[in-house]
Amino acid sequence: MRMIGQLQNEAHARTFGDYLYVQGIKNQIEAERDGSWVVWVEGEDDVNQARALLGGFLSKPDDAEYRRLAKRAIELREQEKERDEAAARRYFNGEELFHKHGPYGMGPVTMTLIGISVLIWAAMEFGGDKDFWNFLFISEYDADGILARLRYGLPEIRHGQVWRAITPIFMHAPMVPFPGFLHILFNMLWMKDLGSMVEARQSPWRLGLLVLVISAGSNLAQYFVSGPNFYGMSGVVYGLLGYIWMKARFDPASGYFIHPSIVAFMLIWFVFCLTGVMAVANTVHGVGLAIGVIWGFLASIGRRSQTR
Repeated sequence: MRMIGQLQNEAHARTFGDYLYVQGIKNQIEAERDGSWVVWVEGEDDVNQARALLGGFLSKPDDAEYRRLAKRAIELREQEKERDEAAARRYFNGEELFHKHGPYGMGPVTMTLIGISVLIWAAMEFGGDKDFWNFLFISEYDADGILARLRYGLPEIRHGQVWRAITPIFMHAPMVPFPGFLHILFNMLWMKDLGSMVEARQSPWRLGLLVLVISAGSNLAQYFVSGPNFYGMSGVVYGLLGYIWMKARFDPASGYFIHPSIVAFMLIWFVFCLTGVMAVANTVHGVGLAIGVIWGFLASIGRRSQTR
């Protein structure tokens, strides 16, 4: 804040402070020990304008026009208070947002997705039938190149095993150079936070639909780019991130919020994975994120259009 001047009369000081507020200039009035009143302006860009207005005010501080405009400040402050209270009702901290959605703050769909993933990981990690993987991969067969996969690929799905478009998200295994438990741990932690947020702010049905569309779209894209040997929930995680990011950005009334540093971290991680240091299904990440961003943006624009 910057001090722009002093007034000797409290009534004049408060009238001027209210007058500045009506002009859109946030300020504070403080008493000094010598009985004068100091005017502070919050915005650096408003300092010159405020000083010019103070000069005009000092030339005729008892002008009725100043008092009339200053009264408007009461109405504006009341409106600002109502907006702040409305915003507080829309946004909640994590505990308030999730506590009513089951154990550990998770909704039913989030719990189900995490539970299935953990059970499958444990079964494969601790001596389960390795052949079981064959029923979870998007396909047991590969073709040579994208064009061949488009023409001949996915024979199981073509013959009715449609679950294979989804089930790779439930498999987690070592991801060079990290062991398998870190792969599932990180994905499930993200799933808990992002999935529960969608269930809390919208519904389990919305989360279920998002997961189905994001997983199918990103898994199919990954298959056609590089073949069937991929797995993990990270495509869904990136899709939910993109969806929540857009909802928070373009539909504030939805109550979604995600800190910019989290978005930045995930995007940096996405770019890092593209370097090839780790064996990662990058197409799943990219397509999942794109689906979430497009869906969240279109849903936000549609909601804003309906409320106009």
